[in-house]
Amino acid sequence: MRELIINTCVKVCGFEEFSADDRKLINEAREAATRCYAPYSRFGVGAAVRLQDGRVVTGNNQENAAYPSGTCAERTTLFWANAQYPDVPVDTLAIAARSESGELARPISPCGACRQVILEVEKRYNRPIRIILFGTDECYLVEDGIRALLPLCFDADFLE
Repeated sequence: MRELIINTCVKVCGFEEFSADDRKLINEAREAATRCYAPYSRFGVGAAVRLQDGRVVTGNNQENAAYPSGTCAERTTLFWANAQYPDVPVDTLAIAARSESGELARPISPCGACRQVILEVEKRYNRPIRIILFGTDECYLVEDGIRALLPLCFDADFLE
């Protein structure tokens, strides 16, 4: 038996440490969270992606009384970006969340289904996506793509 050691690098930083373009993207995600449709959980999530050409696309979580019928902010945003701009790779994804009390101090991370979708988008464009997770007290920056948050992942390579 041998061990497989998996290392993940997540940078912890303050909002002010990001570039002006990244702060703008984060603010787009924060604003998108305020426009969510979350009457059941009352937990709003916003996402914003910056495409390789500089265009920004936003989305948020959309709930439904039949819970599996809703969708997360990350998937809403990525699917819309891919549908509208299918030939433009995603460069950076920013995610922000809020409860009824306001924005969260600590960042949230994408759920498993969203991680899988992010993996597929990376595969589609053959490039990692920078991921920024916003919290008012600290932010997380993942520069190496979703594999840092989804080790031992399943992708199309297994289907060949």
